[in-house]
Amino acid sequence: MIDFIGQVVVVTGAGRGLGRLYALELAKRGASVVVNDLGGSMDGDGADAQVADLVVDEITSAGGVAVASHDSVDGPTGGEAIVARAVERFGRLDAVVSNAGIFNSIAFEDMSADSWRRMLRVHLDGGFYLSRPAYRVMKKQGYGRFVFISSSGGMFGQPLEAHYAAAKAGLVGLSNVIAIEGAPHGIRSNTVLPFGFSRMVTDTVADPTAIEEAGFLQAIRPELVVPMVVYLASRDCGLTHHNYSACAGRFARVFVGLGHGWAADTGDDPTADDVAAHLAQVSSTEPFTVPDSIFDEVFGVCDRLGIAM
Repeated sequence: MIDFIGQVVVVTGAGRGLGRLYALELAKRGASVVVNDLGGSMDGDGADAQVADLVVDEITSAGGVAVASHDSVDGPTGGEAIVARAVERFGRLDAVVSNAGIFNSIAFEDMSADSWRRMLRVHLDGGFYLSRPAYRVMKKQGYGRFVFISSSGGMFGQPLEAHYAAAKAGLVGLSNVIAIEGAPHGIRSNTVLPFGFSRMVTDTVADPTAIEEAGFLQAIRPELVVPMVVYLASRDCGLTHHNYSACAGRFARVFVGLGHGWAADTGDDPTADDVAAHLAQVSSTEPFTVPDSIFDEVFGVCDRLGIAM
């Protein structure tokens, strides 16, 4: 059985929904959990300390160990405070589940700069503000796990969610670099793209009856996301630089692949007309590779063209 005995895990946005379930399961498996939640609305307004406190009560009542954190991830002070809470209370930090976020729907043409920045500030900036101090602690320990909660909305697109999609896709890029730089220090970083019935659904669907009658929504019980997140946060996980979708009990890797494409002959200067003429090859997804970094792509092209590096 995968356990977290002797380990300390921070879960942000852990007061409700999926975050709460992550925290409860991690504690059940022996982790000392920092339950972080500002306690705001789905739009990010307001604050309520009881939201995090009640989850801590749930964990401790069941015999687990947890402490609340009410700091916001949307600034460097908050990120530092969350990590400090873990280290000061438990002496270390082994894993971070970066789950905190807000949500609303706005047509792209109506998107204000304030709405755009607010969404990125919580999701993407918040991921950075928390992971940077956590990374420094993990590097000293020679061990750590990051699980960033991304979204299929970011990887594949979602109408009315340009700000949310951009922020969630940005977390994939952040995780990729942490995975590369953290590898020599025993740090692994991955993302999860969850489908879970939560207030992101209930607060944005006008007709409650439609929710009750939608079979798919009944199938995406939030509990079905938890196993993927818990595994990636564990010491049993040796994977890094990966993304995983968790939907209705189906778990699958999500990846950005690089097609073989078409290459002009060495010494030729290809034109737009050449691209048009070879568009089928340029656009083909077979065969493909999944580069481990930008350097893999560059070295691959140089090798193909016979260019010494």
